[in-house]
This record gives sequence, structure tokens and C-alpha cells, in this order.
Amino acid sequence: MKHALGAALWAAIAIATLAGCHREPHQAVGAIEVARPWVRAMAPHAPAAGGFMALRNTGDAADRLLSVSSAEAERVEIHEVVMDRGVMRMRPLAGGLALPAGATVELKPGGYHLMLIGPRRRFAAGEEVAMRLVFARAGTTEVRFAVRPLDATSADGAARH
Repeated sequence: MKHALGAALWAAIAIATLAGCHREPHQAVGAIEVARPWVRAMAPHAPAAGGFMALRNTGDAADRLLSVSSAEAERVEIHEVVMDRGVMRMRPLAGGLALPAGATVELKPGGYHLMLIGPRRRFAAGEEVAMRLVFARAGTTEVRFAVRPLDATSADGAARH
């Protein structure tokens, strides 16, 4: 009987642990939750890399991602993609990225994203890149971005087909 209870307890712990592995990893600073942070691996001699994540403002007041920095790059800019006379163009966001109360803002390929300009090394799949995020209300936090394959289009490393 004792052995059966012990085995059942270990099985319950294993199931809970495995279930936890499938939950979306995130960290919070103030009312801001940072989820699925990732950076695309770099081609040789690439002058920049793209960074992506989801920012969820769980608070009652708007916030703003003011700046991002990393020891791994000369500078990090917060960019948006806009249509300009039928051509998609990237440009830095003046004043940072607005995070409305109760909303989730996705930084993803083809939309808002981070540009790591002048990387100090080539980012390879399987590595991590640390970045410091500064929010107007929530404060500052350091986030580790997983490096996904060069052809990845999402945080799970899925590629285009």
C-alpha cells in the first residue's frame, strides 16, 4: 500500500512538472508580462538581428516600452513596419511602444519588433541574448531571449513553408 501511494505521488509530480513545461513561459515587471522572447539567428556578416516577444499590460493604466539595450549589440531600437507608397519600410518608434491597459502587444516579424544593430557576435540558434527593457511605469527588467533558427517565424522556432 505504501509503495503504491509513493508511486502515485511520484506520478502526480511528474505529470504536474510536464504540464508546467507546456505553459507559456513569461516574466513580469510591475503590471507588464513579457512572454515568448526570441531573437532570430543571424546570417554571416549580417549587420543586425530581429527580436520579438509579447508584452501584456495587466494593469489599469497605460504603460510604454521606452527603451531596450543589450551588451550584445551597439544599440537596440524599437521598430515598426509601415507601408510607404506601397513599400513596406521599417522605422524606429519615436517615444517608444505604447502598451494600453489590459492589452497585449505582439512584437513579431512584419510588425513591431526590436532591431539589434551592430551585434558584437553572430547569434546562433540555441543560444540566448540578454536584453534590458525599460518601461515608463513598470520599471526595468532583464529578459533572456532564446535564439531561434534563421528561418523561424515564431517563438517556437517554426519556419516558413
